[in-house]
Amino acid sequence: MNLQDAFFNWLQMKVVYNARPNDNSALKTLEFFETILLEDHHLTNIDMCLSDDDLMYQITYTQQGEVKTKKFDREIVDKLLDEINSNPKYN
Repeated sequence: MNLQDAFFNWLQMKVVYNARPNDNSALKTLEFFETILLEDHHLTNIDMCLSDDDLMYQITYTQQGEVKTKKFDREIVDKLLDEINSNPKYN
């Protein structure tokens, strides 16, 4: 899995898990994508936050000793959580 896809999937699951901390499936999926980031892409110190304008998620990470950042549109990332929350089967 390429780095961009791994980050996006990890971020979506991080958002879902943060909103639903008792969701064991979300936790296991988050851990799966985190393993890809750590082991396949050799990243460390992965963290996420909202941008100052709350429109983007920013991921900060270290790769080969260099601190880097990636940004993702909040609306697109939050779509999975919105879909889960709008489906009564999952609530």
